[in-house]
Amino acid sequence: MNEHDAPVAIITGASRGLGRALAEGLADAGWRLVIDARTPDALAEARWNLPAGTVAIAGDVTDPAHRAELIAAAAELGRLDLLVNNAGILGPSPQPSVAEYPLAALRDVYEVNVFAPLALAQLALPALLAADGCLIMVTSDAAVEPYPGWGGYGSAKAAVDQLSQVLAAELTEAGQDARVWAVDPGDLRTQMHQEAFPGEDISDRPEPESVVPAFLRLLATRPPSGRIKLADLFAAEVAR
Repeated sequence: MNEHDAPVAIITGASRGLGRALAEGLADAGWRLVIDARTPDALAEARWNLPAGTVAIAGDVTDPAHRAELIAAAAELGRLDLLVNNAGILGPSPQPSVAEYPLAALRDVYEVNVFAPLALAQLALPALLAADGCLIMVTSDAAVEPYPGWGGYGSAKAAVDQLSQVLAAELTEAGQDARVWAVDPGDLRTQMHQEAFPGEDISDRPEPESVVPAFLRLLATRPPSGRIKLADLFAAEVAR
């Protein structure tokens, strides 16, 4: 495949955890990447393990100028085939109950986890639609299960689920072939998950790299838009 014919993806929150693992997996599969993270040093370290053509842009997804820079960088590489809205925050740790949740902190959780990914998706949609591309909104089982103590993060992810499903329905109604998936990767051994359980041993959770084959299967098979549990795709991949 000619380098300029390779598919292009934007992955947010790619300096660690799931975002970093997915960036490495897509790069190995021949994708060209635009990646971002808030911390320049961590992003530079992640960029070191990726191909020379990878574009790494440090910044905050809540910043409109940064979002525009990501879209412009993808346009420089070629058509945009995939946006992975992975960047997110947990909120206060340990997590407060809904009855005591600081509203200022909840606004921050929604700003990063709901409004920023929606805004980036809106910017990316013209290019994604032109390429019959894919939009992945990373979600959580906390969006559908009422876990005590997860009201802030879980309700934000519930909003992400609903926005994704409505957008998918609207695109289908308009006859568009782009895919919109709210992807639940399951519990993984990440810094965010450790923050959710401060002081606890989370070594029993799988590493983020373990779900990359399921992500690649999702992109290869292009099931209909909807909510996707990676555990189901991973089981299918293992059974092959």
